[in-house]
Amino acid sequence: MERRTFLRGAAIGASAAAFGGTLMRGAAYAAPAQPGPGPYGALGAADANGIMLPSGFTSRVIARSGQTVPGTSYQWHNAPDGGACYADGTGWIYVSNSEINPSGGASAVRFNSSGIVTSAYRILSGTRQNCAGGKTPWNTWLSCEEVSLGYVYETDPWGVNAAVRRAAMGRFKHEAAAADPVRQAIYLTEDESDGCFYRFRPSTWGNLSSGTLQVLVAGSGTSGSFSWQNVPDPDGSPTTTRNQVSGAKRFSGGEGCHYANDTVWFTTKGDNRVWQLNLTNNTYELAYDDSLVVGGGAPLTGVDNVTGSSFGDLYVAEDGGTMEICVITPDDVVAPFLRVTGQPSSEICGPAFSPAGNRLYFSSQRGTSGSSSGGITYEVTGPFRT
Repeated sequence: MERRTFLRGAAIGASAAAFGGTLMRGAAYAAPAQPGPGPYGALGAADANGIMLPSGFTSRVIARSGQTVPGTSYQWHNAPDGGACYADGTGWIYVSNSEINPSGGASAVRFNSSGIVTSAYRILSGTRQNCAGGKTPWNTWLSCEEVSLGYVYETDPWGVNAAVRRAAMGRFKHEAAAADPVRQAIYLTEDESDGCFYRFRPSTWGNLSSGTLQVLVAGSGTSGSFSWQNVPDPDGSPTTTRNQVSGAKRFSGGEGCHYANDTVWFTTKGDNRVWQLNLTNNTYELAYDDSLVVGGGAPLTGVDNVTGSSFGDLYVAEDGGTMEICVITPDDVVAPFLRVTGQPSSEICGPAFSPAGNRLYFSSQRGTSGSSSGGITYEVTGPFRT
């Protein structure tokens, strides 16, 4: 479904007002002070896993850090973070990063057509603090190191082919990646307080061994036009990539990134914003900013990983906040979809939908213990809009 630009205009549309959502774009805002339920209704009481969900949805635990994944002999990694799903015949695979340093890396869980776990295994080892990443159209997983002069590693979700370091994609504090098959580019966020937003254009689409790293150049405002300029020295030494191009636009702590329908969305944790780039006319604007919510009571705080559904909804995970995954709909509704209770020292990571769109995977990075060894990976099943 083609996604409409959301959160725009001088006032909230009737559909948003009916849901009680909180919206904040344009010259004036008319959102209620206390946001109401979203398209799936209000959250119910916490289930046996401590997760509050709308009616009709259920959760289950897939894996716990330091413990054997049920049905396999594989011990799940610590601090699960960014993730993605891949079709595997009639089943599917969920890939998850490990945000620890040293070690890091990534693992995968394989499911059959009934959703039963059939195997789990390592797909990347020996890297550092693998935070987020992104799925490619040729079904590899880009695992990104969130460290100074970090690399992007291209990995095989099936665990057959060895992971490959993709140095041409630049060395910086990588966060997330999103592939754009139309413009044949990979968009990259940078987790620095004065970070930039990049794109990598491979010499040959489908082969990331060589290409051109570019940085977004724009004014200091929250909307306007942008352009791309080549980063002269992608290896970031002796001058960091973000300081090589005059006029490169600064973003406060780049996090999640998602592409769909000639649009790329990405989050910045330093100012709790969701940004939107219109790639057909090279303009940018705010899609969400909690500081502009009329009357307070913003439903989404601590923005982090982001993914999209086939319907066109965005799902944004919180790092902190109230441990929620919030939905931003094409009809301009912003509301909690789920809340994880009893885990105040954790963050939600790696939201990703199964190929059929009826299962959502995500992790609580530190679980109830607040430690990287306490991570929990979940599955939520239910009547998602597809």
